[in-house]
Amino acid sequence: MKAISYSRYGGSDVLEYGERPDPKVGPDSVLVKVTAAAVNPVDWKCRQGYLDGAFDAVFPVIPGWDVSGVVVQPGASVTEFAVGDEVIGYVREDFLSRGTFAEFVAAPVRTLAPKPTSLSFEEAAGLPLAGLTAYQVLHGALEVRKGDTVLVHAAAGGVGSLAVQIARHAGARVIGTASERNHDHLRKLGAEPVTYGDGLVERVRALAPGGVDAAFDTVGGDALTASVELLTPGGRLASIADGSVTEHGGRYVFVRPDAGDLRKLGELADEGVITVHVDRVFPLEQAAEAYRLNEQGRTRGKIVVTML
Repeated sequence: MKAISYSRYGGSDVLEYGERPDPKVGPDSVLVKVTAAAVNPVDWKCRQGYLDGAFDAVFPVIPGWDVSGVVVQPGASVTEFAVGDEVIGYVREDFLSRGTFAEFVAAPVRTLAPKPTSLSFEEAAGLPLAGLTAYQVLHGALEVRKGDTVLVHAAAGGVGSLAVQIARHAGARVIGTASERNHDHLRKLGAEPVTYGDGLVERVRALAPGGVDAAFDTVGGDALTASVELLTPGGRLASIADGSVTEHGGRYVFVRPDAGDLRKLGELADEGVITVHVDRVFPLEQAAEAYRLNEQGRTRGKIVVTML
């Protein structure tokens, strides 16, 4: 099969396009013919070796955890899916090797759910990791409720834009940080935009003088510091970017595959509650360029790579 892979840690220049062996299908997995795979910041952080303390790398590594595609072979014990089923997945295992930037991926059943019929394959590929992150932070760590005021950082990005929509569906008021070019986009999603950077605390307080009930940090550093300052007494704080959040009484969240949560996200998409904005689409052989663009940190929504 054609795939993108790397045989050592490094920048985007270590990515190679070429032939890799077709994956073997274990009893609890299905072979998925990949239609699209989304780029996530964690992909290039793994490639750089930043997560070497958490994941063994079995080189050569095919990167990518997000996927949409079609089942072509169920494993021996699989009853959940059949040949021809359209699926999405957050295909993360506890090691780096068999990723989704390939024509085929062997995906454990626990990582998959039916593809939302309302989304294209490109849109659907952008839902799993970002959507699960937003869903698990908002409904798990932050326990967002109707009437809460929630601060979402980098609210126009892949995780942030879905967090805005999920929080709004829960009945919360959402204030989102973003560059000014993305403010209209955030308003369409239902958030009240504020520009990040110096003076952020004052700008948020102008909208919410009493502070915010919950803060979702996707950036770390100054964004986390500002979040702590803006919380109401008893306010909830979570970060996916800065482990020091625990020193402020908050929770650090690393998203986990969950077929039930992923199915719920698909249902929300089909109900029109959430949409996935695809910023750019690249063919597989140009995946290195897709990664370079993602590393700039200015993406609205998702960058997707297609196998077609």
